[in-house]
Amino acid sequence: MRLRNIPEAYPAVEKSPYCIKDANLIKGSWKELDWVKGKKALHIEIGMGKGNFIIGMAGAHPDIAYLGIERYESVLYKALLKLGDDFPDNLRFLREDAGLLTEFFDHEEVERIYLNFSDPWPKERHAKRRLTHHGFLDKYHSVLPMGGCVEFKTDNEGLFDFSLEEIKETKGWELLTVTRDLHNDPALCEGNIMTEYEEKFSSLGHPIYKLIAKTC
Repeated sequence: MRLRNIPEAYPAVEKSPYCIKDANLIKGSWKELDWVKGKKALHIEIGMGKGNFIIGMAGAHPDIAYLGIERYESVLYKALLKLGDDFPDNLRFLREDAGLLTEFFDHEEVERIYLNFSDPWPKERHAKRRLTHHGFLDKYHSVLPMGGCVEFKTDNEGLFDFSLEEIKETKGWELLTVTRDLHNDPALCEGNIMTEYEEKFSSLGHPIYKLIAKTC
């Protein structure tokens, strides 16, 4: 998908006090930041899109600090516009590539990682770009504590099946929960906050797949 260039996006993201700058300089010190200090945990969403999910989570769980990571500033800019000056004090954004995750976070600095409707990269030669590829799972493992979790939602069955196999075959991971119809699973759907894509696909009758895996 080609993203439309928004000229005002870059300066807005650069100037926003809610967008983290020089994240590599914070490595090892995230829990000392004012908006994280005193919170029970730091949770991150990789590929936050326009921010529906992470904004909703921050509002629903004020005792947890949330960081939304988005590669494209034009997309992140839309999340900033959505909030305006009404920004939760437990939420921040970061414009960066997920492949650099270990440059920003030390071991045990993040307790939970959310992956929502990630790009499926359907061509086999692009498999290593999928956010549930074992190369990424290794990065997540290095920043999570023992028992730290990854939660993954998608409408793409092929990507879901791929993700299940990657988790089963990657050392240090254990599957906790799997559903192929999230919205008809009362236990897992309780407290579920939908992304923009989730609202769209579920309204069309598509099943939503979800898994939760933990480090072990």
